[in-house]
Amino acid sequence: MGSGGLWNNTPGRPGKDPLVVADNKIGEWNRFHIVQLGDRTTIHLNGKLIVDGASLENYWDRKQPLFPTGPIQLQTHGREIRWRNLFIREIPADEANAKLRGKDPEGFASVFNGKDLTGWAGAVDNYQVEEGAIMCKPGKGGALHTKDEFADFIARVEFQLPPAGNNGLAIRYPGQGDPAYAGMCELQVLDTEHENYKGLDPRQAHGSAYGMAASHRGYLRPTGQWNYQQVTVQGSAIKVELNGVTILETDLSKITEYMANSPHPGKDLKKGFFGFAGHGDPVKFRNISIKKL
Repeated sequence: MGSGGLWNNTPGRPGKDPLVVADNKIGEWNRFHIVQLGDRTTIHLNGKLIVDGASLENYWDRKQPLFPTGPIQLQTHGREIRWRNLFIREIPADEANAKLRGKDPEGFASVFNGKDLTGWAGAVDNYQVEEGAIMCKPGKGGALHTKDEFADFIARVEFQLPPAGNNGLAIRYPGQGDPAYAGMCELQVLDTEHENYKGLDPRQAHGSAYGMAASHRGYLRPTGQWNYQQVTVQGSAIKVELNGVTILETDLSKITEYMANSPHPGKDLKKGFFGFAGHGDPVKFRNISIKKL
């Protein structure tokens, strides 16, 4: 099949085999260019695209995402192979976010103009626009939500957390009540690893469907840096991708155990508003766009 495929991926998964055979003749030098963004892998071999943004699986535990950091290794199977001219450049957060997001595909529409809260409702007095971002005012909170309702959709958003920052994405929010319970769910936006949250229930970690389904941890950027997140909602299924890694993929209709045995009466809602669930911390959101499915 040629060199460069993600050999340890499950058969049939994208990237397992290279898109084309791009190897030079035996004895000639080949050049790889590999870009790793989260678990998304893009590879060029001798100038030809052979893997296009495929997810690299965690070989050691298929149920877990790829590790957030790790060494670069060179491997042989007993025969001679040579490497030379090895260079590594770590990609800064803003560049990584831009590459992961790219240009919003057709069908996405911006729901924030970057200047004011036109098009938003709810706790508008508790939020402000600062440097092109929506920010919850310190000490304030409540649900700020779109004026339009959404059934199935994909949302793209960038967010920035202060130390110990806490907010959330309100999914299919009915316009009143606590989004975590009255809405389909609140997807946590939280500085999970801060010492304030040592005793956190796994269903409270960043990206979790609050109180219902736990996300994978360890993929947030350091506080003060911008994160890129994409959320897909289809029927009762929710998928959360953070900085290029799928951290939550769940079907809320199958949830039967809840944190503190607290029911979530809104989890079966078929449509509602999209918004933010402020908890008094100056968490910021920008570049918010939604595509109806």
